[in-house]
Amino acid sequence: MKKLLLLLLGGWMFSSCEKVLFEENMASESPRANFEYLWKECRDKYAFMQYKKVDWQVVYNKYSPLITENIPQDSLFNTLARMMNELRDGHVNLISPFNVSVFPVHLLGPQNIDRRLIEENYLSKPYFITGPFVHSFIDSGRIGYIQFASFTGTVTPDHLDYILGKYKNTKGLILDLRGNGGGAALDIYKIMRRFVETKTKIFTTRDKSGPGPDDFENSLDAYLEPWNGVRYTNKVAVLCDRGTYSAGSYTSLATKALEKVYLIGDTTGGGLGMPNGGQLPNGWTYRFSVTQTLDLQGKNYEDGVPPDIRSILKDEDRNKGKDTVIEEAINQLK
Repeated sequence: MKKLLLLLLGGWMFSSCEKVLFEENMASESPRANFEYLWKECRDKYAFMQYKKVDWQVVYNKYSPLITENIPQDSLFNTLARMMNELRDGHVNLISPFNVSVFPVHLLGPQNIDRRLIEENYLSKPYFITGPFVHSFIDSGRIGYIQFASFTGTVTPDHLDYILGKYKNTKGLILDLRGNGGGAALDIYKIMRRFVETKTKIFTTRDKSGPGPDDFENSLDAYLEPWNGVRYTNKVAVLCDRGTYSAGSYTSLATKALEKVYLIGDTTGGGLGMPNGGQLPNGWTYRFSVTQTLDLQGKNYEDGVPPDIRSILKDEDRNKGKDTVIEEAINQLK
């Protein structure tokens, strides 16, 4: 659990720190054996079963009759994938040589970002590309706008020194995380520590440790340590939507603990659990969340971090070349 910061929290791929456990003497191609194994693993180890109010026995009763010994491989995969997607979690995946199951969290809310609209109407020409960041002055130079589409794990101090130095005299800064599906959790700390002046607790994580609904241990508090260098001390607006997932949601949750940082847009997609995985008897692999993350009051936002100010992209604004969410952020910052 202490290696949380080094884990890749987004996408469907296993990170290098995830454990894939398999005992050779369990090998079996039996559809029934694989179904029973996966169902039990989810029942005993998935971290949000109680939070999501999922009756896993009801799920068993729904899918068990569909498992026959002559079921085709693709049908078996689809059945197991549908069973796992009852958890409605983007960190829940089944991976076979021929398919990968994904729950489309971003479709739970309206589309809230139009990148072409932003490029045509907000980004200066030419705009700046600094590492994984796209950025520009907006609002006649009064606001700095930074688009961060993915937590790539490639953020460096030089990137942030350049960007924050460039916009140091602005009234406020916009960090656009809409559509950011996550990635390297370490980027969260690299970025957000630039917005604090003192050591700041941002959330707590804990491990699922047993089959019981309340079996958790190893609580670990996460903190932001101020960067000993270029920091930004004016107000910051972080933009989010349902496509803001995993590391994006962790960042959104962190804003709740920061006095001068505001969350604007739609509720995030969630993904506030560390995914871990294993292997089925037939060799397919799976993963699901095995930790929980709680805010400073101990509240769980796995189904999405709510914004401080809700703002949804409106068609009438889009037709006028305006991004409703960016305009709301500009108004709040000014």
